[in-house]
Amino acid sequence: MIFKVFYQENPDEVPVREKTKTLYIEAESEREVRQKLQGRTMNIEYIQPLKGAHLEYEKKNPDFKVLEI
Repeated sequence: MIFKVFYQENPDEVPVREKTKTLYIEAESEREVRQKLQGRTMNIEYIQPLKGAHLEYEKKNPDFKVLEI
């Protein structure tokens, strides 16, 4: 399954919507996503599973690239 991760690059700052970034990652569960991203300096705001029409819509985005870990 593909997950969309919303995060802030600096975990020491208060989250600001305008600084939110996203990445896409393949995993079996939200727990696995967190394990794969463990050790990176980021503040994860939200992890959203993508499937069906929503995934197809995201694939049309030019920034869509699944992170290889």
